[in-house]
Amino acid sequence: MTTNPREWAQEAVAQCVASVVRSRRAVRAFKQKPLERKLVEEILSDAATAPSGANVQPWRVYVVTGAAKEELAAALVAASRSGTTPAPAHFPEPLPEVFRARLQDFGARYYASLGIERSDAAARTRQSERNFSFFGAPVGLLFSIDRRLKPHSWIDLGLFAQNLMISAKARGIDTCPQVSFAPFHDVIASHVGMAPEEVTAFGMSMGYGEPDAPVNQTAMSRERVQDFARMVGFPE
Repeated sequence: MTTNPREWAQEAVAQCVASVVRSRRAVRAFKQKPLERKLVEEILSDAATAPSGANVQPWRVYVVTGAAKEELAAALVAASRSGTTPAPAHFPEPLPEVFRARLQDFGARYYASLGIERSDAAARTRQSERNFSFFGAPVGLLFSIDRRLKPHSWIDLGLFAQNLMISAKARGIDTCPQVSFAPFHDVIASHVGMAPEEVTAFGMSMGYGEPDAPVNQTAMSRERVQDFARMVGFPE
């Protein structure tokens, strides 16, 4: 252990950051405790320090709460039940087997935590609809980007969202990023007033998580560093 005060302070910072990053998880059950606007704005300010190619800062965020959130949720559920919205296309078909196995593992763990059987289609649908009410979180966020931009700028939007989630977690606030909002762009755009050139990328629930909820206690598997990273040039 180092005795250099500067090195000790840096190690303390590293441990703090690692603790926050490793404790963040997708939370799907929230306490009925509101978030103050000032706190949300502080988190967004932290998020905006994310890097972006040539500093174009492509992110846009629409933050909804209260009646506005409830009205949007009702409209999204209605749109989902109408069957007129394009089917989700989050993944290619066929999905490569290595990714399909992880997707199936997630589904098995997730629905088991909710006590929902694989064959219970009605229960699965009801749970899926909870996405649209932001799982009961007090604040919902909708992220958009200019549709004319290329994939590199979408990466920037992801970096912004990750900054946001880490900043929130550092304050004891939980989040759940949700791609389920993407197919409902027309409904969302009309409710929050998006410009014509924008497209909905994803949404996010934000609030104080309910730690005792089984769905929030479910651990998801992660690949080991040696399984996804190739280290080149380092001494053995």
